[in-house]
Amino acid sequence: MKSFDVNILSERLKMLRSEKKIGQNKLAEDIEVSNASISYWETGKQLPSAEAIFKLSQYFEVPADYLLGLIDWD
Repeated sequence: MKSFDVNILSERLKMLRSEKKIGQNKLAEDIEVSNASISYWETGKQLPSAEAIFKLSQYFEVPADYLLGLIDWD
C-alpha cells in the first residue's frame, strides 16, 4: 500500500489545473477557498482540509485517493 506524500499532492494538483487550463485564482474561486490556499497546497506549505480534498476531487473528477497519491488514475 502506498503512503501519503505531500509532493505528489502538489504535483497532481498543478498537473490537473494545467490540463484544465485554469489559473490558481479561478480554481480558488470555483471551489470557494482563498488564492493563498491554492498556492500553499501547490508548494507543499499547507495541506488541504478533508473538505477541500473532496471539493478538488469533485472539481477535477478524480478520486481523492488519486490526489493524495495513494492510487494512480488514467
